[in-house]
Amino acid sequence: MIHLTTLDYIIITVFFSTTLFIGLYVSKKSGKDSTEFFLSGRNMPWWLLGLSMVATTFSTDTPNLVTDLVRTNGVSGNWVWWAFLITGLLTVFVYAKLWRRSNVNTDIEFYEMRYGGKPARFLRGFRAIYLGIVFNIMAMSGVTLAAIKIGQVMLGLDPVQIVLLAGLVTVIFSAVGGFKGVVYTDFLLFFVAMAGSFGAAWYSINLPEVGGLQNLFSHANVIDKMSLIPDFDNTEAVILLLVIPLAVQWWSSWYPGAEPGGGGYIAQRMLAAKDENHAIGATFFFNIMHYAIRPWPWILVALASLIVYPDIASIHAAFPNITEDKLGQDLAYSAMLTRLPAGLIGLVLASLVAAYMSTISTHLNWGSSYIVNDFYKQQIDKNASEKKLVAVGRISTVVLMIASAFFALALQNAVQLFDIILMFGAGTGLIFILRWFWWRINAWSEISAMFSSGIISILFNFTSLGFILFDHKNILTGDLEDGWMPSWAKFPMVVLITTIIWLATTFLTQPESKEVLEDFYKKIQPGGPGWKKIVYEAATENRNLVTRNEAWNVPSGILAILIGCAFIYSTLFATGYWIYGQINIALPTTLVALAAGFALLKVWKKIRSNVL
Repeated sequence: MIHLTTLDYIIITVFFSTTLFIGLYVSKKSGKDSTEFFLSGRNMPWWLLGLSMVATTFSTDTPNLVTDLVRTNGVSGNWVWWAFLITGLLTVFVYAKLWRRSNVNTDIEFYEMRYGGKPARFLRGFRAIYLGIVFNIMAMSGVTLAAIKIGQVMLGLDPVQIVLLAGLVTVIFSAVGGFKGVVYTDFLLFFVAMAGSFGAAWYSINLPEVGGLQNLFSHANVIDKMSLIPDFDNTEAVILLLVIPLAVQWWSSWYPGAEPGGGGYIAQRMLAAKDENHAIGATFFFNIMHYAIRPWPWILVALASLIVYPDIASIHAAFPNITEDKLGQDLAYSAMLTRLPAGLIGLVLASLVAAYMSTISTHLNWGSSYIVNDFYKQQIDKNASEKKLVAVGRISTVVLMIASAFFALALQNAVQLFDIILMFGAGTGLIFILRWFWWRINAWSEISAMFSSGIISILFNFTSLGFILFDHKNILTGDLEDGWMPSWAKFPMVVLITTIIWLATTFLTQPESKEVLEDFYKKIQPGGPGWKKIVYEAATENRNLVTRNEAWNVPSGILAILIGCAFIYSTLFATGYWIYGQINIALPTTLVALAAGFALLKVWKKIRSNVL
């Protein structure tokens, strides 16, 4: 347990006071109406929204998750989330402008724009509860779980105390300040969080036990964890960490912050942007920071922790007050932070609080927006006043916080939750990508995908069927027991079965009405061969659906995605190899990053001018 000095308390107090002041300062304007409370009047600049996206996705559970992955599978274990870069760039170069053009209040409202009738109304209401409450509570509980572990290790507090302390300030700030308060404080939280993570990495590397970068990278506990690519001699590791994420996971799974086709709180920020270009700029800036730069401080702390705390037993020996149900590899990050000196520990604690507040406040406002706009206003009180809607939003913010806190007390580690959320969204992602560009997809397609994905995931993970079909570990003995298929096949099987079901449902049910499809096309102007039938039929009846004189930009968008991946992945690799001191690899990867960046700039200019 650490002992805070006067300097640490001053840093933390100034930080808390500033964030609360911002929330209270914008509260009056945020409570003006529901659009202000949830989207800040749709007038946000790209740089502020981009910083907010970065701050939101840097949570207390993120360094814990990265630490768990590095200590378990090495640096290459991060490919389970690095693969989502493809999803992110798809949002940047294809979907960001479509979301901003839709002008909806939430991405769930999209359902009644794209589909029609009772199925669309059901889908909108159900998804509001399913995502806004169930999935949202799961995501927030993972963040709160990380706060619990940090508080136990660093401050010696029990879980209930931590939940009360961490949640109280955040829920007050979120309920009062609304979306504008969230985004404005994210600007401050971003810099505090980044300063804390870089400071922690620098000091951890220079601990006496570690002895600097050279000693770190030559240590026996670290050498076999440093590779950025899985060992190709280990077939199962390559499949789990590289093949499945890059070939299947990025397009097939719904995951908060990395939804195929955009969605969730990323869509919320795109919808709040000044215009389409600001929406694109915000998401591109976010993807560069999120994947290329920000992971390295966490990775370095995780690698250093392998020397100071080589296994879970050593962590438990150093922190015997940690309860058995919270022990895991992810605790090593918090354990390393206890070694920091006065002043820096105050900054790092403030940065962790910043990370927690940013993510939780975003989830609270985002989930509350679903409850208010897509459930309460649609299903309960269609004539509710703006004042009442804001009040419901604030009440739902408090309820979501309480529910996520209780769920967090039952969890054990960050990877556990990551896997659960990933599995329950398996197979639905392709619909989110295609529904903009293929007229035949209907509300029943999404309903069938949503339910089949959840049911199949439950059958494979929590029933005897999963034990029969897939390899698994015996809970009592810990021995690996054979199934009909290897354990890595579970996720692709969920995706395959779900995809077959929703495709069959699509062709077995009636398409959306002509009026719904034509109205959608007129507003969004998606273009492409998937809408040719609808555009042609309307033209034969003297109705012109094409209102924008622009080329279909998906082919050029795909080219930009490929170049963007080369740019960001090579930047990620170059940063790592410079840190490793492997100049012979760092130099060419840096040149690749520069060349890809230059090529991307040229392609982007052509996309903007509709030349390509």
